[in-house]
Amino acid sequence: MPQKIPFNRPFVSGPELDNIRLAIDAGHLSGDGQFTARCSQWLAENTRATRALLTHSCTAALEMAALLADIGPDDEIIMPSYTFVSTANAFVLRGARPVFVDIRPDTLNLDESLIDAAITSRTKAIVPVHYAGVACEMDAIIETAMRHDLLVIEDAAQSVLSTYKGRPLGSFGDMGALSFHETKNVMSGEGGALLLRDERFVQRAEIIREKGTNRSAFFRGEVDKYTWIDVGSSYLPSELIAAFLWAQLERCEQLTNRRLAMWKRYHDAFADLEAEGLVRRPIVPPHCTHNAHMYYLILPSLEIRRRVLEQFSTAGIGAIFHYVPLHSAPAGRRYGRAFGSLPFTEAAGERLLRLPLWFGLEDRLDSIVESARDSIVQHSRPVGAGLA
Repeated sequence: MPQKIPFNRPFVSGPELDNIRLAIDAGHLSGDGQFTARCSQWLAENTRATRALLTHSCTAALEMAALLADIGPDDEIIMPSYTFVSTANAFVLRGARPVFVDIRPDTLNLDESLIDAAITSRTKAIVPVHYAGVACEMDAIIETAMRHDLLVIEDAAQSVLSTYKGRPLGSFGDMGALSFHETKNVMSGEGGALLLRDERFVQRAEIIREKGTNRSAFFRGEVDKYTWIDVGSSYLPSELIAAFLWAQLERCEQLTNRRLAMWKRYHDAFADLEAEGLVRRPIVPPHCTHNAHMYYLILPSLEIRRRVLEQFSTAGIGAIFHYVPLHSAPAGRRYGRAFGSLPFTEAAGERLLRLPLWFGLEDRLDSIVESARDSIVQHSRPVGAGLA
């Protein structure tokens, strides 16, 4: 019986356990120790953020962004429906209504051409999501936001080391959020970061992150005691999490290059099937550099995807689909609204299939490709796999 291939397997780069031991020996295991400082500095330098604050998850970073933006009841937030629930939940928790806009058929990112018409007097922010680490069209999004005096909060959960026109993702908006969940390129099991471009948010962000207190200022000697200043919560990660993450950030470029090599092997292997109209491969615009966060294929129909997934399951290969579009979910219908029809979002939800992509998979890629090709050819028919 061949060994099963999971969809994801967390990767340990080497020094993680040594770093955790150093943190234990230093006697500081709560947030904002030496490893948190190193991670924060690395993130600020490599994303060009004014300040990077480590959080216990990307969800926490998005929730902080919603608080910093003073999002409240009756506000509207423009975002894609094809995203993880945290993108919407962070704003729904403040009483706001997500307004779901369709995605582009090429990159599966928020369609910038639809944003203007979706804006109302209640719109407070635009939340672009960089799907698969491929950038949204940020020039157009920023221009629209400036014209309407709206905030831009980037969900860059999948985007460490990805760029748009040479500039790191997460650095375009007023705020950005990163994820270090175990499925991400660099990870700490759980973890995230809030990136701040605008200096005016920094002081309040520190307070919100520290349960609404000025504890950070106290530890810097700026006040003689700390107290409750504002709303907030416990958004800091443990120093153990930061110690693990630092080992991966130090090798971030090397790890990304390994993923890119695997991504390219997949991409080359399915070129002929795309030419025959059996699949559609990911599209990366020439002005974007991606980080190989995931590799996906778009199949001709929901039924064909179901059959291919069943065959993968029988072969012990952990291929999966991705998001159920939020506008079609029970909570999405309750708390949000769709702006017009969302045909490309719905097509992606029904037809996208993700293949395993993790460190150590290199020797098994050929068997995954062979199984994928056999299954797709057996079940598909050349009716075109584009989202149109």
